[in-house]
Amino acid sequence: MAAEFLDSLDQLTATHPPMGLRERKKLKTRIAIRRATYRLIAEQGYEATTVEQIAEAAEVSPSTVFRYFPTKEDIVLTDEYDPVIEKALAERPAGEDPLESLRVVMTRATAALLEHEPEEMRERARLMVEVPAIRARMTETMAETSQVLARLLADRTGRAADDLEVRVFTAAVMSALCEATAYWAERDQRDDLVALVHRTLDTLRGGLSL
Repeated sequence: MAAEFLDSLDQLTATHPPMGLRERKKLKTRIAIRRATYRLIAEQGYEATTVEQIAEAAEVSPSTVFRYFPTKEDIVLTDEYDPVIEKALAERPAGEDPLESLRVVMTRATAALLEHEPEEMRERARLMVEVPAIRARMTETMAETSQVLARLLADRTGRAADDLEVRVFTAAVMSALCEATAYWAERDQRDDLVALVHRTLDTLRGGLSL
């Protein structure tokens, strides 16, 4: 399973170079910490799970956990696709509509997560809805991700990264995708999440019809 997931990171974009041995070792450690966290949360709940317990279950030190994840909430919220998504977006055709570029990249990433980390993705969405601390931390990290996307889209559109339209667009996309995930979780994850991502971006494109 871990090997398949690592391969999926390499294959998300055709031109993305394979990770080196050092990067793969770091990634395996991150995955081990995250899987230990989800296992403990399933057994005893989020609040009762401590970083010390997570470290012991993952066979690393607490300092190692904090080196990879600044907070316990980050363990739940962080996946390994963000750098690959950034690279994939940067490699989309220069003249492609920004929303369509995001559609291609985000649907591929969502499909890859559902294929290779289905239980973790489902648990992450559930905790995002149910645990206020995770929802609050997600709002902080979403702002950070929006800034990264703003820089990438600014380069693609010839605008400044702090351009109002760029900031509004990226914030709208990130917030909309967050709401799509919450909607999926609140409906017991019965829907096709990839289809929800398409539907969400279609709504941003066309607005709300009367």
